[in-house]
Amino acid sequence: MANGRHWTSAGFHAIAVYRFGVWARHQKGLAGRIVTLLYRVLNAFVRNLYSIELPHRATIGHRPWFPHPAGIVISQLAEVGDDCMIRQNVTIGRVTRGRKRTPPYAPKLGNGVEVGAGAVIIGGITIGDGARIGPNAVVMTDVPPGGTAFASPAKIMEPLRKTKAKDEDVAVTEPGDL
Repeated sequence: MANGRHWTSAGFHAIAVYRFGVWARHQKGLAGRIVTLLYRVLNAFVRNLYSIELPHRATIGHRPWFPHPAGIVISQLAEVGDDCMIRQNVTIGRVTRGRKRTPPYAPKLGNGVEVGAGAVIIGGITIGDGARIGPNAVVMTDVPPGGTAFASPAKIMEPLRKTKAKDEDVAVTEPGDL
């Protein structure tokens, strides 16, 4: 099960509700309607309490791990392989064009993929087995197995210093820095 079987963790709760929803989706008759209603209540609880959107129509493999589960959004059309680690504030979503319906282009993550905090993975792309997505990366193209996608390095600016005339903070910039 998810998160090292730590039944008190938010990630465990999210996966447990997701798995219940997948099971409930296949139930028929009155019992099916009752368990589906129960799933919807539990899903709303997980979404509102932990800020994890994990719809039962998404495909999630075995042993997913959400080490710091908060702000995770996974499209109902996304596919996540086995043993994937997804950190906080990650979006795995499909491409949209405003309110217009688009073909179901959602990401497919292979097995053993690690996704860093704040990453955004969108579109009909494939992230290969064992790939790593760095923090705050925006990934819109395929990543090969074992590959790494990361955001550009941070630009370091000069520290602010006080001017004598107006006692204001100003940034020191050189020509061509902008």
